[in-house]
Amino acid sequence: MLDRDARLRDEAVCVLTSGGLDSGVLIAELAKEYSKVQPVYVRCGLFWERAERYWLRRFLNKLQALHSHIQPLKILSMDLREIYGDHWSLTGKNVPPYHSDDFEVYLPGRNIILLAKTAVYCVLGGIATIATAPLSANPFPDGTPQFYGHMQDVLSEGMAAQLSVRTPFRQLSKEEVIRLGRDLPLELTFSCLCPKARLHCGECGKCAERIKAFHAVGIEDRTTYHRPPEALRHVG
Repeated sequence: MLDRDARLRDEAVCVLTSGGLDSGVLIAELAKEYSKVQPVYVRCGLFWERAERYWLRRFLNKLQALHSHIQPLKILSMDLREIYGDHWSLTGKNVPPYHSDDFEVYLPGRNIILLAKTAVYCVLGGIATIATAPLSANPFPDGTPQFYGHMQDVLSEGMAAQLSVRTPFRQLSKEEVIRLGRDLPLELTFSCLCPKARLHCGECGKCAERIKAFHAVGIEDRTTYHRPPEALRHVG
């Protein structure tokens, strides 16, 4: 009988990861499909990144114990401070609160920057596929299937290489991703705009999205929050 890894596609995939729940589950899912999975994190100088990388390394350590073909994390840098100035994502001040609108957490052009830098890394490293994890509810202009299709074409033309940009979770909700990854250490993923001592704050818009999704699917949220989640105070 062939061992599990022998059935994997003899290809490499680069997973653009933020350390969040969605990209974490995506890494685990693609580890079932590809013979080499390369997680890539692009450091942009954002307020939450130090905490994010701390949890991402812990999460990857757990996955790598199960899938030895998940490669060590590759960190690239693309500093947004000269572009974003005193934006809340850099200062940690006035971050979108618990009941904020989706567009309040939008970071203009970020996906363009992340994909461009990652594409260069992939082509030079001989990796033909980039995977990222936008969900069905993503309302932003750089999160649509059309955007990713155009970026795939532009990056392939500009790098004189045939690159594929995959978005396997584009038809899924946050709740469906949680169900998909329910056996993973999801408490080691990180989705917070204003961490407190490396913990989720429990008060920002991204914490709200996470808290509500776990509650909606009825799966225990083992995440440690600095402040008790507001949504749970109203569960009767």
